[in-house]
Amino acid sequence: MFLHKKRKKRLEGGHPWVFKTEVERMEGETEPGSVVHIYNHAGQYAATGYWNPASQIVVRVVSYEPIEEMTQTFFAERFRRCLDQRERFLPGARSYRLVYGEADFLPGLIVDRFEDVLVVQILTLGMDRVRDDIISALAEVVKPAGIYERSDVSVRELEGMQQRTGLLYGECPQHVRITENGLLLDIDIMQGQKTGYFFDQRENRAAIAPLMQGWGKRSGIALQDMPAEDGSGGMVRIPVNASGKPVTFPWWDGATVLECFSHTGSFTLNACKYGAKKVTCLDISEHAVESARNNVALNGFDDRVEFVVADAFEYLREQVRALDQRSERAQAGKKKVDTSQPLTAKSQTWDVVILDPPAFAKTRSAVEGACRGYKDINLHGMKLVNEGGYLVTASCSYHMKPELFLETIHAAAADAKKILRLIEFRGAGKDHPRILGVDEGHYLKFAIFEVRSK
Repeated sequence: MFLHKKRKKRLEGGHPWVFKTEVERMEGETEPGSVVHIYNHAGQYAATGYWNPASQIVVRVVSYEPIEEMTQTFFAERFRRCLDQRERFLPGARSYRLVYGEADFLPGLIVDRFEDVLVVQILTLGMDRVRDDIISALAEVVKPAGIYERSDVSVRELEGMQQRTGLLYGECPQHVRITENGLLLDIDIMQGQKTGYFFDQRENRAAIAPLMQGWGKRSGIALQDMPAEDGSGGMVRIPVNASGKPVTFPWWDGATVLECFSHTGSFTLNACKYGAKKVTCLDISEHAVESARNNVALNGFDDRVEFVVADAFEYLREQVRALDQRSERAQAGKKKVDTSQPLTAKSQTWDVVILDPPAFAKTRSAVEGACRGYKDINLHGMKLVNEGGYLVTASCSYHMKPELFLETIHAAAADAKKILRLIEFRGAGKDHPRILGVDEGHYLKFAIFEVRSK
C-alpha cells in the first residue's frame, strides 16, 4: 500500500490510522482483514497494519517493523508488555483494563481483567480473523479461569461483522467479585454495560476523598474535650452539637452526596468509604440500581445510601423546580405568593453532586446536541449544591473536547448565577494510557468544582 504525497503526516507522528483518502494505490491482491505493509509516496517503509476496504479507516497499524501476520507468538509478546505495564503502575491489582486498543498497539482489541476472568471486545475485521490466536495467547500469558466475549457493539457492523457474545475459553460466572480502591464490587460481565464495568474512573473515584468530610461545623457540631464517662477523671475529645450535647452518629462530619448515572454505584461506594453521611444513588436502569444496591450491601454501607430509579435529567429539574418554589415561599413577604397551595414536589440539596453520564456525542455531528445535554445537567446539578459545596462532573464523549467541555460548564454557571472554582481536572486512569498525538484517546474529562453563588 502506497500513500499520497499530499497528505497530513499523521502516520509519521505516531497516529495508527490510515484513511481511504490517504491511499494512492494498492499493489497485489490482499484479503480483507489481513496484514499489509505501508509505504510513503517515495516507497519508504512506514508501518505494518491490517486493512479492511469496507471501513473508512482502511488500515490500523500494529507494528513499525515489517511482520507478515499476527500470530499467537505476536500476541503473547504484546500481552506480556501490557501485563508488565499494569503491574508496574497498579501493583497488587487484579482487576483493570489489560489491553486498551491503539494505546497498547493492538487496535480493535479491548481486554478487561476481572480477577481471574477476562472479558474481550473484538471490534475490527483484522482482529476477528485471528481471534483464535488472541485467545490462545491470553490463556498462555494471563492463565485465566475463563474468557468471555462482549463484542455486542455497533462498531462491528461498520466493519461488516455481526455483534456477538459468548464463552471463548474455560468457565465464566455471570457475576465476578473484584476489589477496587479497597472496595468490593460484583460485576455482571454478561449483561452489564460494555464489558461490565468502567475501569477508567478508578483514580477519579478516589479523588473525591477530600470532599467527603469537614461538614459537621455547618450543623454546629465541633470536637470538644469532655470528661470521660468511665470515671477515670480523664478527658476525651468527642463531637458536640450547638446545645452542648454529645453527638453519637458516627458520620456526623460527612457530606451529603448525590450520584447521578450511578451504574454499579462506584462513586457511591467511594463516597461512603471516605466518610459521607448520606448518599442518594440514582440511575434510570433498574438493573444498574440493583447492581449498585448489591455492591453497597456488600461493603456494609446500607444505612447511608438511598436508591432512586429515575431519569437524571427529570430528577434534577424536579428538584430545582421544587427548590425555586421554596425560595418563592421564603420571599412571600416581599411579593404576592399563594402559599395556600401545597408544594408540588419535595426539594433537596446536597454538599456534593456527582454527574458521570454516558457519552452524549458519539459523532461529530452530535456535538451541538451534546453541549445542550451537558449544559442542562450541570446547570441543574450545580443549583442543587449547597453553598460552598462541590460539583463533580465528567464527560466520556471524545468529540466533546476539554476546552468545549469547560466552556459549556462555564456557560451553565453563568445562567445559574454561580461562580465555579476548578479544584482538579483529570483524565482516564493509568490502565488507559494515551499515545501523544492520538487525540481520539483523550476522551475522558473529569472535573471537581467548588460552587459559590454570585
